[in-house]
This record gives sequence, C-alpha cells and structure tokens, in this order.
Amino acid sequence: MLAMPSGIPACPDTGRQHRLVAQLADMIPGAATIRVSLTGPKEVWPHPHAIVKDQAGETMELGRTTARVAARWILRVWPDVDWSRPHTLDLADATLTRSDLIAAGRGR
Repeated sequence: MLAMPSGIPACPDTGRQHRLVAQLADMIPGAATIRVSLTGPKEVWPHPHAIVKDQAGETMELGRTTARVAARWILRVWPDVDWSRPHTLDLADATLTRSDLIAAGRGR
C-alpha cells in the first residue's frame, strides 16, 4: 500500500478495525476500552495482556484466555504500532491510542 510522506498508509484499512471492534464487543459485552500491552503483571516473558474497562471506567474481570485472545487480535490488526508501550483501544470509535498519551490528556 502506498504511504503518504508522514508514513501513514494512503488508504488505511479501517474496515478491518471496525470488524474487530464488533467482534470484541460481542465477545466482551459491556466493554468500552481495552488496554493492551506485552507485559502482564504476573508474566516474566512478554505475553499479550489486556485490561478491559466498562463505560464507568471500572475494570471488568476476564478469563486469561479471553484476555489473551483479545490482546492478540488487537496486536494483529495494528502490527505497525510500537508495542513496547501499552495502547488503549476505544470500542466506541475503533481508535487505538498510546495509553500514556491518554493519561496525559486527562491531566495526570
């Protein structure tokens, strides 16, 4: 795919991102955001890890398999992202943002 001078693809595949969001919403009812990283709190080696929050910002409990599957799906849809830092997927608009940028925007 051709890229613009900024390095962003000229025609990003947003359809794939929206399909993923629909699948994740079906898999995890009530989810609003999913924070994905390669460092889980109990893992020594890098493993896909996800933390899901609802509309109120409360953390939702997920099984380990569901959390890993969700994280892997997100990693595969955004392969060019720098995954050395955690990112948050907003299910309302299918946008992926670096998690530390979200926290900075809230004044933390």
